[in-house]
Amino acid sequence: MKAVIMAGGFGTRLRPLTCNVPKPMAPMVNRPMMSHIVTLLTKLGIREVLSLLYYQPEVITTYFGNGSAFGIDMHYVQSEADFGTAGSVRNAYEFLDERFIIISGDVLTDFNLAKAIAFHEEKKARATVVLTRVPDPLAFGVVMTNEEGKITRFLEKPQWGEVFSDTINTGIYILEPEVLDLIPYKKEYDFAKDLFPQMLRDDLGLYGYIAEGYWRDVGNLNEYQTAHLDALRGTVKIDLPGKKRGNIHMGEGTFIADDVQFEGTVVLGDNVTIGRGAMLANSVIGDGCLIDSGALIRNSVVWAHSRIGRGTQITDDVICSDVEIGADVVINENVFVADRCRIGDGARLLANIKLWPDKEVESRATLSSSLVWADRWQRELFTDARITGLSNIEMNPEFGAKLGAALGAFAGKGRAVATSRDADNVSRMIHRSISTGLMSAGVIVNDLQSTPIPITRSELRNGKQVAGIHVRKSPHDRRKTDIIFFSADGKDMPAGKTKTIERLFFGEEYQRASYEEVGSIYFPERTNESYITRFLESLDQTAIRDARFKVAFDFSYGVASTLLPNILGALGPEVISLNAYLDPTRMTREREEIVAATKKLGEVVTSLGYDFGFLIDPGAEKITAVSELGEPIHNYRLLSIVTKLFLEANRGTVKKIAVPILASTDVERIAAEYDVEMVFTRNNHSAMMDATSDKDISFVGGTRGGFIFPGFLFSVDGMYAAAKIMEMCALTGMTIGTLHRELPQRAVTERSVECPWELKGRVMRRAMEYTEGHERLLIDGVKIFMGDDWVLLIPDKERPLFHVVVETADRERSAQLAMEYERLVREWKEEQVASS
Repeated sequence: MKAVIMAGGFGTRLRPLTCNVPKPMAPMVNRPMMSHIVTLLTKLGIREVLSLLYYQPEVITTYFGNGSAFGIDMHYVQSEADFGTAGSVRNAYEFLDERFIIISGDVLTDFNLAKAIAFHEEKKARATVVLTRVPDPLAFGVVMTNEEGKITRFLEKPQWGEVFSDTINTGIYILEPEVLDLIPYKKEYDFAKDLFPQMLRDDLGLYGYIAEGYWRDVGNLNEYQTAHLDALRGTVKIDLPGKKRGNIHMGEGTFIADDVQFEGTVVLGDNVTIGRGAMLANSVIGDGCLIDSGALIRNSVVWAHSRIGRGTQITDDVICSDVEIGADVVINENVFVADRCRIGDGARLLANIKLWPDKEVESRATLSSSLVWADRWQRELFTDARITGLSNIEMNPEFGAKLGAALGAFAGKGRAVATSRDADNVSRMIHRSISTGLMSAGVIVNDLQSTPIPITRSELRNGKQVAGIHVRKSPHDRRKTDIIFFSADGKDMPAGKTKTIERLFFGEEYQRASYEEVGSIYFPERTNESYITRFLESLDQTAIRDARFKVAFDFSYGVASTLLPNILGALGPEVISLNAYLDPTRMTREREEIVAATKKLGEVVTSLGYDFGFLIDPGAEKITAVSELGEPIHNYRLLSIVTKLFLEANRGTVKKIAVPILASTDVERIAAEYDVEMVFTRNNHSAMMDATSDKDISFVGGTRGGFIFPGFLFSVDGMYAAAKIMEMCALTGMTIGTLHRELPQRAVTERSVECPWELKGRVMRRAMEYTEGHERLLIDGVKIFMGDDWVLLIPDKERPLFHVVVETADRERSAQLAMEYERLVREWKEEQVASS
């Protein structure tokens, strides 16, 4: 059979190591990563190999030539554009006239692929995906198979609630040639996103083989270091170059002076010179390097033709080619020095530094990175469309400027980005630093200043900006700051776009604009006026005014206090306001503080004989409600009440509503009473906003106090939700308290189990296996139905926790089921701990 090597990767996350070489050619134990793949293929007896090229193709063609030196016939196809993984392979249609295997040129693996091929033949598969199990499956495509090995579910880049297994797609595929007919020619088409889901839908013989052995996607700098250490430890079975002498592998022409000490496994390339008294431990030294006397190199990789001076200490670092490091230099952990850098005598490089090619560090200089976040954010920046970090530590001005430059590179010169913030001083500082980064990239900044998030989203709908951000103090942790990213339509920025910004940020691939192109900053006028006009026009103002409601508001010291009173003045209710001024130090409330504030709000409502109480969160997105009897309404219960109000107020006109997977069965029953279809979403705001794309959905209710009324806005808005509840009560004559007493109410129990990140995928897999054959819903986590009762098992996407949520008809059974499934999660977790 033939083989295809995907060799077009940019290696952005491996910068600065890949500034001068494509990712497949980055050295792995003194040989290009792609060379190890070629060796793996030749062991299968494969001789016809095709390399798909895109970025820096000449580096690959120069090294491999026609392949004769490697025992193969090497062919090349260079794509003139990025057509995706499958689209690139389709370009080689004429060459691929028999069964072939596809493998990435930038992974490290020792899989026995002969077993995978035998499996493919036995199943008479048209396509077989080689799978493996990993501790953290979030960054990969999760695949589920049945007992026959047939793929039943394929999720590319899932969220934690969709990680139903720890079995992932390795990017190694065995295909029959007719599969190529399913791929459009010269169009962007991907195996994981397009082809395999199509084959799964049409039942076209898509199988998965779970391989045993080592596999690592060398996708970032830390993975690159780990892969080297795994090779030296023998964790991955690859051929180490050179003659073996004990734990030392020596190339030809290498000279080792007296008194040199070695620890662990050390690989020395050809023509290496090691001076007297040097010490090397678990390291790889490239061809033609000079390691001077007394140097100490530990857990590090040095590429070819570099010189390490006398007495220099290097620990847990990567030094690229043709680097000159002087005497008595100290390089601390996690430093990456690119090609042709010069580091003078006595210099000190602190941890977590990257030097790009041709940089020079003067003698006795101390090079430090004040970017404390560098270690924290080695792997990923975003959680959904949000970045969260410690205020003025991880979230500092340098970080903000760099992030702004990356966002600017994404937006493009001359384009506009909307920015806003809350009243917190750190938010103000980060907002300004991001703005400077945007301007340096040639982007126009439309600064909305201190503005609630719903207004920022609403402003983006005018089509004048390509993106937006909002900076706020975290509502959950007073030590942290959030940055929320919006697309041009005002919705949360999708994962594909945040990943692009992340790549630009880590790769530092953003150019400064020329003097003439530096961006401007503007302060749009009438933003609030436009919002208020639309707000009032979408309500039945007469009904609210005629009802003469009496309402208490707790503004949580947030920005709603600057805007909502003006709106309420137009609607006419009698209002008493609590905490209706900006105080950044008090905007983040602990759970106990929220409970106390809600209780106080209830006391105000009952003592004054008011009709409602609303606590609006500092960002003006969500509400907590208090009934006319002073009862705090739990968010789950509030969803049932607001759903009832909405369907009654709009009787006969509603086709569909949407609610998160956590919503009570009560909501489903209410919808059924009105003959309305109910759609489930994932349990996050982004999924709720996505639901508004269906024009038949006229209400999206959340389980955390957020509600979307698409007739007004596509996102949650606490100010509007409070006004809308007043309107619906006026139109129906119903009250929150009456509905709370009269609507059926089921018992909900919630429990959380500590679960390390690396065990979440395995626990999800065990949950899937345990519930096989049960009625279940796989939208976000695993929701198991037992008649009218249900259990939801869902991993926390931000903390090392696993949540168990149970709903039943009575509290005793709810608590019992919760304890049972909590025990199961703990057992599954301990099973993995015991076996690891």
